[in-house]
Amino acid sequence: MNYIFELPMKVRDYECDLQGIVNNANYQHYLEHTRHEFLSSTGVSFAKLHEQGVDPVVARINMAFKTPLRSGDEFVSKLYMKKEGIKYVFYQDIFRKSDDKVVVKAVVETVCLVNGSLGDSELFDRIFAPYLTINH
Repeated sequence: MNYIFELPMKVRDYECDLQGIVNNANYQHYLEHTRHEFLSSTGVSFAKLHEQGVDPVVARINMAFKTPLRSGDEFVSKLYMKKEGIKYVFYQDIFRKSDDKVVVKAVVETVCLVNGSLGDSELFDRIFAPYLTINH
């Protein structure tokens, strides 16, 4: 894969369930944190976007769980993205650092509300241009 962003992280004790593995809902937090850090790396903040009337929102998430993470595991969350119509689609994979095993494979479809209406964001198109593969 041609990942455009990587973020190392570590599992915290409270993210695990009674089975001693990361609770499935926490993977969405990892994926979201990665997208937010990616956006931040481009020089954009969600607060400033909102002030400008641009609100990116998740429309759909598909996650496939492959290998569980446990407390203290270090992992790397990676992503690449495409544009499909008005959607920005993030392909996100999480890998356990100790053995590079795939933990989660996810596809996250996002859309933008611009001044409250669903539509294209010229700002995102400009910011993401170096990273996007555009599919019409």
